[in-house]
Amino acid sequence: MTAIELNARPHKDYSLHLQEAQHVLAQAAAQYAGADGDAARVTQASSLGAEDMVISHIINRLQLDIGIFVLETGRLHKETLDLLDQFKADSRAPVTVYKPVEEAVVQFVAKEGLDAMYKSIDLRKACCNIRKMEPLERALKGKEAWITGLRREQSGARAEVPLVDTSEPRVKINPLANWTWGDVWHYIKESKLAYNPLHDAFFPSIGCEPCTRAISMGEDFRSGRWWWEDEAAKECGLHVKHADGSEASPVSALPVSALAPKASV
Repeated sequence: MTAIELNARPHKDYSLHLQEAQHVLAQAAAQYAGADGDAARVTQASSLGAEDMVISHIINRLQLDIGIFVLETGRLHKETLDLLDQFKADSRAPVTVYKPVEEAVVQFVAKEGLDAMYKSIDLRKACCNIRKMEPLERALKGKEAWITGLRREQSGARAEVPLVDTSEPRVKINPLANWTWGDVWHYIKESKLAYNPLHDAFFPSIGCEPCTRAISMGEDFRSGRWWWEDEAAKECGLHVKHADGSEASPVSALPVSALAPKASV
């Protein structure tokens, strides 16, 4: 059974969820448009997971001036790399791939081993810092906002994800915050989107190969990520709140009035 056959059952409010996502993305493109030919000040972070493929498709379909970036960590599954090639070829929006600094990877592996992430949480996070966090900083340089595929349903830690998060200096926009897993797969089915075949093998959340496994029925969406660690530690750092930035509220944040669902763009 494919992921579409298993999951494509939309919520009763799917049409509102879709309108909401379209509106939030259109507002972001307008709010953070580049001036005088400059690049837009907002970008989408894509892991090429199901949610991100949906967001990218909406960006492309609405012809929004929003670029997309992918972090190619050097440890991604072959299936993810194959999808990346296809995605780059098909996307109207520009897709930029960021890789870790090769020297930093070589030194880390030489000292700690290729699979150091299994030895301790500190080493796993150090690996994430080299392969994800440093490239992320380069990807977000000069950007005032970024778009993610976070959904409230994904895990307990994400249960209160807002559509627009202004709690840190760089605004985080989560257009699918209210979407269910069924909504995501209904959109993929209706739009005939390409997706990572690992989703058909019960991988709802797909990261680096050594840090991702399939899940069993009833498990949390993210239980296949860093499954050997305590639940509280299961973030790579991309979506962890920083205490010193918790009160930040950028002047460029989307207004609350922009969040109400409106007619399709």
